[in-house]
Amino acid sequence: MGLFTRSKREELAWTPLNQEKMIAEIIEASKEKAQLIFKHSTRCSISSMALNRFESEWPQDANCSIYFLDLIAFRAVSNQVAEDLKVEHQSPQALLIQNGEVTYSASHSAIRASEILEKL
Repeated sequence: MGLFTRSKREELAWTPLNQEKMIAEIIEASKEKAQLIFKHSTRCSISSMALNRFESEWPQDANCSIYFLDLIAFRAVSNQVAEDLKVEHQSPQALLIQNGEVTYSASHSAIRASEILEKL
């Protein structure tokens, strides 16, 4: 799969993750279809670079629901993600959930859309 450039976040089907109750729903939905949470810090240039790279590499037709978590605006949700999924909080961070379990976790420049896609 080749890389392509995408200029606007709106082109991807991001679902805002902005309520703690959504985490249980994501975990349950992962039993039918892969779910990806991208935790982003709007105050961090490294996070912005990781997000931009992810967005440019992620295909719109991937068989995976994607959630965008602004962890500055929704700190409690971010903390609950770490607790419920039993992962250490990182920023930026990409978490792939399949069958109720985290099957991919990466942070900073280690976030690779290609590695996530291989797991789908």
